[in-house]
Amino acid sequence: MKLMSYAESRWIEPTGTMAELMSAVDGRLIASCSSAGVDFGGMAAYARKVGGPALRQMTFHQRAERLKALALYLNERKEALYELNYDTGATRKDGWIDIEGGIGTVFAYASKGRRELPNQRFLLDGAVENLSKGGTFIGRHIVSPLQGVAVHINAFNFPCWGMLEKLAPTILAGVPAIVKPASATSWLAEAMFRQIIESGLLPEGSVQLIVGSTGDLLDHLTGQDVVSFTGSIDTSSKLRNHPTITQQAVRFVAERDSLNSSVLGPDATPDSPEFDLFIKEVVREMTTKAGQKCTAIRRAFVPEHLLDAACKALATRLGRVVVGDPRRDEVMMGALASRSQLDDVRGKIATLRKEATVAFGDPDQVQLSGGSERDLRLGAFLSPVLLRCEGPDEAIEVHASEPFGPVATLMPYRDVEHALNLVKRGEGSLVASVFTYDDAVASELVHGAASFHGRIILVDRDCAKESTGHGSPLPGLVHGGPGRAGGGEELGGIRGVMHYMQRTALQGSPKRIAQLTNAWTKGAPELTFDAHPFRKNFEELVIGETYRTAPRVVTLGDIEHFAHFTGDTFYAHMDEEAAAANPFFPGRVAHGYLLLSFAAGLFVDPAPGPVLANYGLDNLRFLKPLSPGDAMQVRLTAKEKNLRNADYGEVRWDVAVTNQHDELVASYDLLTMNARPRELYEVEEQAVVKAPPATVWKILREFGDVAAWHPSFASSKLETEGPFGAGCVRALEMPKSGVTREELTAFDDAGRSMSYRIVEGPLPVRNYRSTLRVEPEGEGSKVIWSAAFDAPSDTGAGLLAGVRKVVLKRGLDALVKQHGG
Repeated sequence: MKLMSYAESRWIEPTGTMAELMSAVDGRLIASCSSAGVDFGGMAAYARKVGGPALRQMTFHQRAERLKALALYLNERKEALYELNYDTGATRKDGWIDIEGGIGTVFAYASKGRRELPNQRFLLDGAVENLSKGGTFIGRHIVSPLQGVAVHINAFNFPCWGMLEKLAPTILAGVPAIVKPASATSWLAEAMFRQIIESGLLPEGSVQLIVGSTGDLLDHLTGQDVVSFTGSIDTSSKLRNHPTITQQAVRFVAERDSLNSSVLGPDATPDSPEFDLFIKEVVREMTTKAGQKCTAIRRAFVPEHLLDAACKALATRLGRVVVGDPRRDEVMMGALASRSQLDDVRGKIATLRKEATVAFGDPDQVQLSGGSERDLRLGAFLSPVLLRCEGPDEAIEVHASEPFGPVATLMPYRDVEHALNLVKRGEGSLVASVFTYDDAVASELVHGAASFHGRIILVDRDCAKESTGHGSPLPGLVHGGPGRAGGGEELGGIRGVMHYMQRTALQGSPKRIAQLTNAWTKGAPELTFDAHPFRKNFEELVIGETYRTAPRVVTLGDIEHFAHFTGDTFYAHMDEEAAAANPFFPGRVAHGYLLLSFAAGLFVDPAPGPVLANYGLDNLRFLKPLSPGDAMQVRLTAKEKNLRNADYGEVRWDVAVTNQHDELVASYDLLTMNARPRELYEVEEQAVVKAPPATVWKILREFGDVAAWHPSFASSKLETEGPFGAGCVRALEMPKSGVTREELTAFDDAGRSMSYRIVEGPLPVRNYRSTLRVEPEGEGSKVIWSAAFDAPSDTGAGLLAGVRKVVLKRGLDALVKQHGG
């Protein structure tokens, strides 16, 4: 099998001398690869000219929707990837981390994009900065997509997850990517990449693939580009010091292998839960993916009096590990990724044996389950190897040399300070784990080691059951580390998106800044409402529209009633003498929450309308007390709008409560969900077919088999069991739209008619219903297909045209083409 690169929207077959890629299990030839013939400069230019503009035209929410659809698409095709996974040496469980873990990361970023980012093309970062005494000159930061390309250079150990954990935040940021997987396992990465392209869900030019060498790609980079690298220190250093990267100040994000540590606290005993959890975790990290994880535990530290007990417990558990063909159910650990990787790990073990002894395993011998002499000779199998270093203070290599396989070194420490000194000798790591039930120990270890680590996981009896484990990077948390680990960060939720964006400070008048950022700020023009603000739907509201209420006097009776009604009888509201003695109050004052309640009473319109719900308050501050007899008034200004879905959007209101002297008493952001206007859209198409009604109906009546005759659908199937009829649900897949589920609501076999509705799908419509019927027409048939739905007024016409063209007309044209018309 020749692996291909994908450049400038076409697959490129390799030419010339190619690298041969062998199975890690039995050494047979799996694939060959080369990037000869690829125009690397053309790839970079294509990404900037085609992929970048297409992505930047989309909002964060639109990109997030594409990511969600892509994750669904990949998830439905994962089994084909599992088959290819075995020859990388990985078990099914290892493959689950790589394949489904990667897909899960895409799902997570799709969700974060919708929940945490606005439905627009840039992001506001932080609050307004006042830059002048009079308030006429302010500053605000925005974050925009870089107008370059992201080059993703991935490691061999996670060909799927490694690709997707970089792609998800990059696409969400609006930046195209060129993906370069490590050659050793590139057949699995190429297979998943093919699925991405076949889905048609990402804009043209937004993703490209290099299988083989990157050639002169780095020579074509600019200051608008990003290189995101995962791999060894040596390769990272070469890339970081590339002349173009240095001269152009190309952003470089590195995630490198590191000597990650695990520390068993001094409070542990051989029969404590934390001791057992520590043993299990070290063994799991040694054997998962045959230890080929950048986050794996390489150095395990225990109190010196527990060294023998820990060594014995680790050896006992390692003795239960079954090594062999990863396809076999009983196998717990497969092979390393390649023979060259095996040779490298054996070499590193030999180096460490100058300072440590082998406590378990044999680097040169391994008993295989289901293996043969040929597998031992040609595969990349290695026994788990536990080393024991009695003198970690004098040792050098155990703190500097990493065997990237099923190898860990056990070492003793005297006290917590000593443990910290040993951990720090790793000179920066991706992750450390701490196993203790002692609060003081946990605090000392965490705060002493935090600056040397990107992540620290604390495991004890309380959280172990739900803990994700030492070596599991998560989408919402930073994956990276200082020093030896590369000094970069990946993932980390929206932080990961920011690597591919530029933060820019804007300075100008409140009017100009508000206009540029689509967010009203104090000092910008206030527009007068021509109706009560709560009578306007999401589309009608204009940023800056302001409503000022009538004043209301707050009486002592109001305060006392509120106190007794709510139970809040705090002395500042009920005791004049005590309140006057308080440095913050002149005497008895109104409750802050009474002011909020009265404010709502002043600006709320009680009748049903476009405001669907009060979503919450942000940034609430009580700035000046209000005394009995004072008047309060409210200014309500539409501050920001953020579309949530086809039905409603979030409106952020700037609320200012003032007293009779126009002094600010309270301020906050009010969030409401406002309905979008909707209209009914209807469409009908007809076609005359030169076939008898019974013949045509025989095709159309197969509700679950529409893809057999309709060219718009890639697949279709019935998902419900039992007798066919009303209530049956079918799943339809369109190449660029994902899966739609439709329920049959009426079926008249004799009358040759059916009706159905959409119950789930990507179309931003409501109440979609459709009818398809066949009538006699001369010697042939007339097929009548109609559809109706509710949609927002700003998108309904376009949706209607799409339904007419892609669903109704294209389907009828296919029938005519098949039977004549």
